[in-house]
Amino acid sequence: MSERGSFGSKIGIVLATAGSAVGLGNIWRFPYMTGQNGGAAFLLIYIVCIFLLGIPGMVSEFIVGRHAQTNAARAYDLLSKGRPWKWVGYLGILTSTIILGFYAVVAGWCLQYLFASLAGQLNGDAQYVTNYFADFSSDALKPVVWGIAFIVLTHFVVARGVQRGIERVSKWLMPILLILLMVLVVASCLLPGALDGVRFLLYPDFSKLASRVLLEALGQAFFSLSLGTACLCTYASYFSKDTNILHSASQIAILDTMIAICSGLVIFPAAASVGISADSGPSLIFITLPNVFQQAFDTVPAIGYVVGVMFYALLVFAALTSTISMHEIGTAFFTEELQRPRRYSAWIVTVVASLICLFCAWSVGAYPDLGLMNLPVMDFCDQLTANVMLPLGGMLACLFVGWYIPRQVVFDELTNGGTVNVWFFRIFLLAVRYICPVCILMIFLHQLGVI
Repeated sequence: MSERGSFGSKIGIVLATAGSAVGLGNIWRFPYMTGQNGGAAFLLIYIVCIFLLGIPGMVSEFIVGRHAQTNAARAYDLLSKGRPWKWVGYLGILTSTIILGFYAVVAGWCLQYLFASLAGQLNGDAQYVTNYFADFSSDALKPVVWGIAFIVLTHFVVARGVQRGIERVSKWLMPILLILLMVLVVASCLLPGALDGVRFLLYPDFSKLASRVLLEALGQAFFSLSLGTACLCTYASYFSKDTNILHSASQIAILDTMIAICSGLVIFPAAASVGISADSGPSLIFITLPNVFQQAFDTVPAIGYVVGVMFYALLVFAALTSTISMHEIGTAFFTEELQRPRRYSAWIVTVVASLICLFCAWSVGAYPDLGLMNLPVMDFCDQLTANVMLPLGGMLACLFVGWYIPRQVVFDELTNGGTVNVWFFRIFLLAVRYICPVCILMIFLHQLGVI
């Protein structure tokens, strides 16, 4: 087995770990969630939730991973001295593998749309775009090929290791993603009537606040930062001992939030410019937006073409940074537990995720009767992970760090042996012992429809 890797630089830590959080949840889910929950009022609550829940939750997983310097399952096992807490790690590994499988279906759609936009195949009226997506997604072969191709692309990055694969690719992808996003923000905000979209995102209407909005914002903050997937624990195992955990978590949370806001500044102004509502839900990217770009830039079609290509390139890059992190969780586990080379372990994850991708793609396309518990396989996987596995994993991680790990271990990891962030220690303990578990329990009950 090859020597265990580690990140080679502080910027590599931030970009790679931020890449694990930045994904379709920021650029796709955040805008339509914001659109459905009142705009700026939702955004303000979301930002509060990032600091209230997100940063303490991230720090908790960082503490476990960096202290143990091993894969997630073994990390919890070592810190709990063989107690059943190791199943928190196993839960995260299973969750991330399932998510990788169905996430790759949507990532494959994005890859197909990138090539389609490059070829000029998305030009047409609203009905044409709707039919295009329906024909593509219902095909028995194309969505599967694109989804598995995305997993294989991810595989070759992860198989190269932490520094030569994950860190090196993240250092390229994240800056390109940010540049594309900034260009799209400027292009969108310069459109006629774009100010209405900006106002919707940045000027809060507190009359729209409700308990549902609060819970949706809590949920979005939780999922946006990849809490509960063992991703943060795995990446932290590659941190050096002098890494400032709190600063890293804060930088990642701020970068993640900025990208989500910028995504809103791309979509809401463009939608407002052509008079289309931005609360279209999950169909926003593949049905609504192609028509938005075409109408918004109808006076200069070439600009509309470039903007469309850049947007789908942005989605592909964002999806790839996330699939890399999800793939790495299982790869690290099999590499260390089976004592096999990384390239061998990566193929285990690739094959399993590809099978999940196959059945998920078929269930929402060619074979809609393919399901589990009266749901298409893809919807079942989505609801199982989002409604049960992620909240449960996140809550257990906070309880483990807050109540089980010796207080001195938590103090030493959080403060680097008492040299940094000493002021934050008591606040952190209060958050992970009480605030985070209560917030996550609320999310869990909300997802199940109890509150």
